[in-house]
Amino acid sequence: MPIPTEVVGSLPRPEKLQSLYAACDAGRADIEQLRAAQDVACKDSIERMEATGQPMVTDGEQRASSFATYPLTDTLGGTGLADCLAGDGQYFAIFEDGHYRQLPRLVKGPFRYKNYAADYLKQSIGYATKPMKQAVIAPSMLCLLYPLEGEIEGYSREQFLDDLVDECEKDIRKCFKVGAHRVSIDFTEGRLALRNDPRNPWTGRNMLESFIELNNRVFARFSAKERKNIGVHTCPGGDCDSVHSLDVDYSALLPSMFKMNAGYFLVQIASEADKEKVYKLCGEHSREDADGIPQVVFIGVINPLNPRVETPEEVCEALMTAAKYIPPHRLGATDDCGFSPFSIDVKPLHGGPDVARDVAFAKIKARVEGAKMASEKLRI
Repeated sequence: MPIPTEVVGSLPRPEKLQSLYAACDAGRADIEQLRAAQDVACKDSIERMEATGQPMVTDGEQRASSFATYPLTDTLGGTGLADCLAGDGQYFAIFEDGHYRQLPRLVKGPFRYKNYAADYLKQSIGYATKPMKQAVIAPSMLCLLYPLEGEIEGYSREQFLDDLVDECEKDIRKCFKVGAHRVSIDFTEGRLALRNDPRNPWTGRNMLESFIELNNRVFARFSAKERKNIGVHTCPGGDCDSVHSLDVDYSALLPSMFKMNAGYFLVQIASEADKEKVYKLCGEHSREDADGIPQVVFIGVINPLNPRVETPEEVCEALMTAAKYIPPHRLGATDDCGFSPFSIDVKPLHGGPDVARDVAFAKIKARVEGAKMASEKLRI
């Protein structure tokens, strides 16, 4: 079988759509105007992604406030925030360029999603002629909604975690029911958990193993056959052309990360200084048998933060090198990260979101073509 290729999920939102997000938060536009613009952007995303040759597509997450907050609110600015939350939660991440992203704060139980990724997929799937995948958020990210110290009166941390696992399972099952071919879970917080940033208290609490345990509670709800099409994505962040944890060595993350019983992993590697080291780690620690299924490793061969478009030959070369360490039947090609995980992203190194959007489709096309070249050379 040829080397499979897969997008992580998001694409830059058009500048017009980003302006409507801002107008909605400022009270200058209503939610129906925003949803109409989202629909136009979703249709365009699917059609242009299909034109690249990408065999399985997404709608670019144009309807989501962000990969982390879509279950909680309608916009990054907090319009439509769920009533169990307040807007003044802890930072999720502080990026290298100095900007930060903040999560809401849980104030009462029970915890329930306001929006499900499946509801977005249901609105978009009719535009696709190819199979679609859907990205969802991990419970390990949303567990940060609960205060780090103490407990919420009448709603214990363990009750919250039980509800969180239930909601994540529900989101995934709803996606498959709507028609998703694959579902991937974002795990950017995994690498960030290994930092110790005094400006961001949760990062110094050695939470990686508890994150993995929590995510495995979700995987345990699914059969081996189902988990074959449930993946995990890891990266050092990718927002406004900046990162939050690229300085964390993968040797501290990957041995633990592959303990998650997912069927496949989407791993940022293209922007690593020592790519071959990471290929080797993936080969050593990914499992031929992860509770009944082999783990496929989709290596990042495209850097969404760099406006330079990689050539198919470069993609092919990366895959050929990776195949020295990762068995070809468990090797895939992906992008390092979603191209714009947050709905407001000006893409400064690209010259704006509309330019970045064009660049993203060119990069996806190069990845698809490069994977075909590598498949032919490896005779698979």
